[in-house]
Amino acid sequence: MSQMMRAVEITQAGGPDVLKVTERPMPEAGHGDVVIKVAWAGVNRPDALQRAGAYAPPPTASDLPGLEASGEVVAIGDGVSGLALGDKVCALLPGGGYAEYVATPAAHCLPVPTGLSLKEAACLPETFFTVWSNVFMRGGLKAGEKILIHGGSSGIGTTAIQLANAFGARVFVTAGSADKCAACVKLGAERAINYREEDFVEVMKAEGGADLILDMVGGDYIARNLKSLDLDGRLVQIAFLGGPKAEINFAPLMARRLTMTGSTLRPQSDLAKARIATELREAVWPLLDAGSVAPVMDSEFAFEDAAAAHTRMEGSGHIGKIVLKVSG
Repeated sequence: MSQMMRAVEITQAGGPDVLKVTERPMPEAGHGDVVIKVAWAGVNRPDALQRAGAYAPPPTASDLPGLEASGEVVAIGDGVSGLALGDKVCALLPGGGYAEYVATPAAHCLPVPTGLSLKEAACLPETFFTVWSNVFMRGGLKAGEKILIHGGSSGIGTTAIQLANAFGARVFVTAGSADKCAACVKLGAERAINYREEDFVEVMKAEGGADLILDMVGGDYIARNLKSLDLDGRLVQIAFLGGPKAEINFAPLMARRLTMTGSTLRPQSDLAKARIATELREAVWPLLDAGSVAPVMDSEFAFEDAAAAHTRMEGSGHIGKIVLKVSG
């Protein structure tokens, strides 16, 4: 391995054009870490927020964007077991995925599922960690319950639809076009609500209310979400694309025993992320190996075209995941 590598860095806060290819020193494998030669890197909303100056990386993380990748293990630090040089993995990253090599805790790596390519595997970590931890661990979704997923055609949404369906829930989603709604139904949603034409509050009330809502919009959706919940319903907030502020009548929380919660993934401890990885390996990876759940791919871009990938994502026309081809 050479001592330098190509990487895409954020030259300053701004639009997609601030992403530039540069050279950086290769990372080293610290205690408990592995270094991965990156084949493909996933592109996610937090990358764009970081690029825009709205989402600073944790102090110990790389300043390079990129929270998930797939590739080959090329270096192993002290204290690592269960991985060997040459293993093909996908991994949740603290940052640094837009590079030819990246270091990450070994406990955050998962094997490439049977039958999936490295390109497909790069789409798994960020969305599957997020959905599993919020819908199942935090939200407690159970078979037979009704879940409403906002942004059903996003990477998070397409993953949440499949996992909720696989574990026996009734799945409702919102999306912004007929094509996106059709894609959600094809993935297993019982009903896709075009939010430009229908009021999801009225739809869910007619269904008796949702037991769980996964929301990435925020803003005026927050109060509307509370109106959409059934008794003992739970609202899990994972982003605020519509803003973090809302005027809310909190009386229904007591009257209908509602729960509001939420989380972000990146700032959580390495141990917390390792626990999520363990649960994914046990409960979800067999579904991926069997082909009953699979990542939904939107588009791929060359490493040098990271700016175009961000433009595609921020245009909100995509259905599923966007990836960068880094090597191979």
